[in-house]
Amino acid sequence: MADRTLIRNARIIDGTGSPWYRGDVLIDDGCISRIGTDLPREAADIVVEGADRYLAPGFIDAHCHDDLIFLREPDRPEKALQGVTTIVVGNCSFSLYPAVNKSRENLRQHFSGLLGHTEDREIFDDLQSYRERLEGQGIALNLVSLVGHAALRLAIVGHDRRHASESEINAMCAMLDVQLSQGAAGLSLGLVYPPSAFADMTEMVALARVVRRHGKVLAAHIRAYEAGLLPAMEEFADILRLSGAAGLLSHLQSAGRPNWGQIPVALDRLEAMRQDGVDISFDMYPYPAGSTWILQLLPPATMDGGLEALKKRLEDPSYRELLRRWVNQGGPEFEGQSKVSLIGWENVRLSAIDIDALKNFEGLDMQAAAERLSVEPFDLMLRFILEDDGQTGIILFQLDEEDLKCACCHRLYMAGSDGLPRPGSRPHPRAFGTFPRIAGPLRRDRKWFGIEDAVRRMTSVAAQRFSLLDRGVVRPGMAADLVLFSDDIADRATFERSTEMATGISHLWVNGRAVIVDGRLTGIRPGRVI
Repeated sequence: MADRTLIRNARIIDGTGSPWYRGDVLIDDGCISRIGTDLPREAADIVVEGADRYLAPGFIDAHCHDDLIFLREPDRPEKALQGVTTIVVGNCSFSLYPAVNKSRENLRQHFSGLLGHTEDREIFDDLQSYRERLEGQGIALNLVSLVGHAALRLAIVGHDRRHASESEINAMCAMLDVQLSQGAAGLSLGLVYPPSAFADMTEMVALARVVRRHGKVLAAHIRAYEAGLLPAMEEFADILRLSGAAGLLSHLQSAGRPNWGQIPVALDRLEAMRQDGVDISFDMYPYPAGSTWILQLLPPATMDGGLEALKKRLEDPSYRELLRRWVNQGGPEFEGQSKVSLIGWENVRLSAIDIDALKNFEGLDMQAAAERLSVEPFDLMLRFILEDDGQTGIILFQLDEEDLKCACCHRLYMAGSDGLPRPGSRPHPRAFGTFPRIAGPLRRDRKWFGIEDAVRRMTSVAAQRFSLLDRGVVRPGMAADLVLFSDDIADRATFERSTEMATGISHLWVNGRAVIVDGRLTGIRPGRVI
């Protein structure tokens, strides 16, 4: 049984947005037992003095890609030291399950593109087997999982660039139904990531109706964040209208300088959708750069048939030259805008490289790396695709600070790191700093939020969206996921030193047990798959 813990005289931020107040909180049997003032010390085994620090619900990372790293590093120190008690994985169509025999290798390769080499033993038949592995080894934080659309499509349709047949759609719906019955929080689409990108409206609405029947959420990396942002938003809204599902638009942004300034219009459209009865909100990370992997510099159509099919097509000189023109300049040959044509090779930074011969280029932009090799950036990109199996991680400096502020200060916003953890690389700093950045510098120095509003966006807003009915608020009877932090909380990770741990978190409780005490990890693993 967990020790009874009394937190005395803290500045309590309850997660609703209401003003903080001074009080005591008693934790008993994994839950918040009492809240008051001058609660008796003898009611607890452990007493922690608030000492003018804030006590808030544990932060919820509404959008991340920690699916794989949770299996390998279950203590999740960089998340715990940000005050995070619950993370949501399975985003952007990427989950480690469900797999059938014929799809296991394809799903393994697909996931390897995003997060580096993935082992066959790290691919699972269903959510239940993933849960059993995680809870069997113990996890420090709670995990919520969405079902990745790509896993469904790979299991039933494969990598083919085509519409699914009626029978295939029915099979995907049945597979999704099983995962949701096992406790998955919903479904995620990744409409720029093949094979999810190959789905049509009929398929997506059918799957969304299964989500709606279970009362879960449909999350979507929509089809475009560049010039096509608004039409892509409308496509997602149509799916929600036709299905009745609740929706979460992943990492709302307007990418590429020619497209800056779209966010106020996009937010007006979201409000209009809600007026029209569409249940939609969004998440975003508080940084002006995003992160992905190198295949995302190509149009989705190039991945018809998968990575090996792409490599085969790249043997054709005329095909390579067609891609060279489109990647460098954009054009009508493929749908959408080329990221490179919008931001330039100098704004594509190499963050994760698995092959030794090119590892030393991590941290360089593609223009600088290519110059060192006396080649064109496009040819270096091809080398990464061919030699690194398209698994090279990149950071894209593509967003406007004013757009970012506008999105993060909107009432529908919830916080998500969108981190891509790959140990031994130079990842985007968002994986190490998102939550202290919001509660610290963006609140204190830039005045984006008041402290109560900052906490609300990191707690109750996400808890409501994912139906975490016993979390996200400091209230008697709720699960004791709590964070005690000082007013000087801050992120330390930068794009140059991206793995620096955050500061300011004194204590962290997950399901009533202390994961951090006096700023140090305890090694206890009280987390659950919820």
